Amino acid sequence: MRRLLSAHKVTVLAIVVLQLVQTTANLLLPTLNAAIIDDGIVGGDTPVILHLGAWMAGIAAVQMVAAVAAGYLGAVVAMDAGRQLREELFAKVASMSSQEVAAFGAPSLVTRATNDVAQIQNLAVLVFTMLVAAPAIFLGGIALAIHQDIALSGIVVAVVPVLAVIMAVIVRRLVPLYREGQELIDRISRVLREQIIGANVIRGFVRQGHEMRRFDAANKDLTRNNQRSALLVAGMMPMIMLVVNLSSVAVVWFGGHRIQAGEMRLGALTAFIAYILQILIAIMMAMYVFMTGPRAAACAERIQAVLDTGPALADPTTSAAPGTSGPRASPPRASPPRGSPADSTADSSLDNTADSTVEFRGVSFAYPGAEAPVLDGITFTAAPGTTTAVIGATGSGKTTLLNLLPRFLDATGGEISIGGRNIRGLGIEALRSLIAMVPQQSFLFSGTLAENLRMGSPGASDEELWQALRTAQAEDFVRKLPHGLQSPVSQGGTNFSGGQRQRLCIGRALLRGAPVYLFDDSFSALDYGTDARLRGAIEPLLRSATVLVVAERVATIVDAGLILVLEDGRLVAQGTHQELMESSPSYQEIAASQLVLEETP
Repeated sequence: MRRLLSAHKVTVLAIVVLQLVQTTANLLLPTLNAAIIDDGIVGGDTPVILHLGAWMAGIAAVQMVAAVAAGYLGAVVAMDAGRQLREELFAKVASMSSQEVAAFGAPSLVTRATNDVAQIQNLAVLVFTMLVAAPAIFLGGIALAIHQDIALSGIVVAVVPVLAVIMAVIVRRLVPLYREGQELIDRISRVLREQIIGANVIRGFVRQGHEMRRFDAANKDLTRNNQRSALLVAGMMPMIMLVVNLSSVAVVWFGGHRIQAGEMRLGALTAFIAYILQILIAIMMAMYVFMTGPRAAACAERIQAVLDTGPALADPTTSAAPGTSGPRASPPRASPPRGSPADSTADSSLDNTADSTVEFRGVSFAYPGAEAPVLDGITFTAAPGTTTAVIGATGSGKTTLLNLLPRFLDATGGEISIGGRNIRGLGIEALRSLIAMVPQQSFLFSGTLAENLRMGSPGASDEELWQALRTAQAEDFVRKLPHGLQSPVSQGGTNFSGGQRQRLCIGRALLRGAPVYLFDDSFSALDYGTDARLRGAIEPLLRSATVLVVAERVATIVDAGLILVLEDGRLVAQGTHQELMESSPSYQEIAASQLVLEETP
């Protein structure tokens, strides 16, 4: 918070000054009221009453203006700090690798960026509106109460430690409850998210009852936690009010005897009661902040854990990749996507090259703590103008292999290069600007079709969008939509079928105009006729590009220039379709099984 508030030093100083003005005005009012009682009412002096009353009205007006201004500025600073914190969290999450996101969990990251930040904002508002004023009221009230009557001040000395003990006990028990509560919010968010996304699976397996029980268990755990913390908070107020009321009774009792004995004036007793109430209110204000503090502290720990996460994938500090003496050949260069601004972070040597050869040399990848690597010793070369297909059984590492090239995951061994340059020696944005990718999960963002397509090329015209759709075999169904390119897209593209989403994602990638294309099982939802037409349409566009395709169907890759056969993370064979049919038992088995399935009536 110190770092976030450093940009608002002047405003924070103004808030402190306004709070001090408000506090001073608040402390002056009981003294003026005592003077009105002793010198005006008891003495029957109307001019004194009017004069001091006018002063009280003016001071009250100043107090109100200062309180409103301080509250407004405090809210502005707190909300701006929250905005900045959310931006930092979003930027951090956007820079995380898939492994880091999975370690925290998507529901937890959403909760940290929303609920946790809101708790810190609430604490900041309370600090500006209460915690600044509370010490001043407390110290000023004690000084002025002693000034009114020293003997009665012993009551204050007895009461303050009692309230401090109550506050310490409650706060100590609240901290672990609030920390547990945030984790339970993560849990219920995770369960709810899974049940919403997997609703059809739950219905299909008739597991609604089981899922209801699972959600009910998470919901009850959160409810019990909230009840326990709410019980502590609710129990605190009666205890405080009991102490306050007993203090007031003691002041009136002993003060009445002192007035009867002529040792104290009536106005002074009235002022003393007002000051002791202000002292107790100041303690209550501080206690309320300290009650909110534990929840915000737990949230701050969770947010800090995200912000402190070191990037698994970082831009290089030197032009050469770690462990190498320099680039092996001239670096690749790629034309930026049409209509996109030049990337200031990209390496200037990456412009306008035809060399987009992709090389894997002894590449391995293993997840932290895994017993066996997902990929082991992968070596091949994918040349420009050639389609390189990757095929293998489920779980053989095909998608992982493709994810290593744009550094969604980082290889744990070996070297990957584009155009002869190790990808670790390229800036991440510069590297990814060379690649157009259609992921395995066809994902569209909420908005319009045009907005989704222009992610590939922000400056593309409508005609270019239609051309991309035509190539991707998506023009026909988009033309039939009432709003065409401006048709709405729901979150995740769920208002389109799987095949339609795949074709739209392919069109988005084609608009990018990159030298390297990655198709991760991007044709699986298409029928054979659409698949054939699509491949025939995109072939002329990709003749000068390096194309890597993950495929499940042998029939779709028979014309590939190079086919890689993966088995349990190892590259067991590579070559053309004819070569593999003659030399690779694994490929022959895959082809034979699919041929049987296709010939089965």
